[in-house]
Amino acid sequence: MKKVLITGSTGDIGSETARYFHAQGYFVYLHYRSQEAKAKSLCETLENSEIIGFDITDKKAVVEKLGSLDVDVLVNNAGIIKDNLFFFMKDEEWEDVIETSVNGTYNVTKAIVQTMIRNKKGSIVNVASISGISGNAGQTNYSAAKGAMIAFTKALSLEVGRYKIRVNAVAPGIIESELTDGLDLKSLKKEIPLKRIGKAKEVAESIFFLADKANYITGEVLNISGGFIR
Repeated sequence: MKKVLITGSTGDIGSETARYFHAQGYFVYLHYRSQEAKAKSLCETLENSEIIGFDITDKKAVVEKLGSLDVDVLVNNAGIIKDNLFFFMKDEEWEDVIETSVNGTYNVTKAIVQTMIRNKKGSIVNVASISGISGNAGQTNYSAAKGAMIAFTKALSLEVGRYKIRVNAVAPGIIESELTDGLDLKSLKKEIPLKRIGKAKEVAESIFFLADKANYITGEVLNISGGFIR
């Protein structure tokens, strides 16, 4: 049975990705930082799954939890949003977002890729954002973090391709989730060529495609925005 580790598995995209991989026959490691109850609830619905709790920004904790973990797929999905206009952005708003998305992705990938190299196989999918492609007002921290994840994806793919490890990224656009509850979705739909908001399951399907099916694709970023960003 193939195995996948999904960081940030308690969020909308993370949980849908976990369900999708599980439906395809994967054993799923469900990572959480603080939402233990959510992780346990999700785990109870997935027969072949296990929860792993740690802070991805804590290098020591990452090594302790993942140092011996052997998975076929790593999905770096964990991330946070602390939006603010740059002029009003607090240092901690910048630092927390960068620390989680950039350094956290580094910490987890560094721990997992060692075993993938020894096995001479593996697939990594990083969950970036269209903000990392085009930028977005009020999200200089988030755009910088996701842009860094995209560059990280491209660079790492060049280094580990010789070990038959593929590294790709997805860049979701506006996806139905808790984060979109306060947005004017009616106006946003007008700006999207497909005239609708994306669904978390659609992101999960794309992640699975890159992770499991796209055997000759590496170093790529799949834009999942309904044409919103081109």
